Amino acid sequence: MPRRRDSTTTKQRLLQAVFRVSHREGFRSADLQAILARAGVTKGALYHHFRGKTDLGYEMIDQVLRDWILDRWLHSVQKASDPIDALIELARKAEQEVTPERLAVGCPLNNLSQEMSAVDEGFRLRLSSIYSDWRDGLKVLLENGQQRGTVREDVDALSAATFIVASWEGSIGLAKCERSTDVLSACRQGLERYLETLRPL
Repeated sequence: MPRRRDSTTTKQRLLQAVFRVSHREGFRSADLQAILARAGVTKGALYHHFRGKTDLGYEMIDQVLRDWILDRWLHSVQKASDPIDALIELARKAEQEVTPERLAVGCPLNNLSQEMSAVDEGFRLRLSSIYSDWRDGLKVLLENGQQRGTVREDVDALSAATFIVASWEGSIGLAKCERSTDVLSACRQGLERYLETLRPL
């Protein structure tokens, strides 16, 4: 007798599928059949785990997008002894890894925020929570740098963290629209110059 698909695996396949399809096409444009096909599951399996597409989108934000963003942009630098060096290196690495395909699809957090925040409060609150966790994590990182003497004591850590998040997300959005790695490079260089001003004199 064939083994039944593990319930947890099915749910994760659906979450990964809606993440990938909506990243490329937008959540509202993402066809349910395309999501099911990518996940390799039936519509019945979807409705066994989720009330519908919106519920699937909510959990995708909570379970997939949150980790995707925070693993890339926060967790990798949280233990850095010098947050300025760590953030500069992270931005440079991100720029180097950008391919034309990645540039064309942009940042999934930025995309969903632009598309869904004005039309669905559930999406807005969940997306806002990711931005808040990212910003608050950078704030702690900068405060730790202040304690170690690698960040100026007079820096408002929360304001600086907010600007860093906004600067990077804006850079990705602008470069996506322009389809230009040169634009991304110029933005990254501007962010790097800002980060350098946070060092002690």
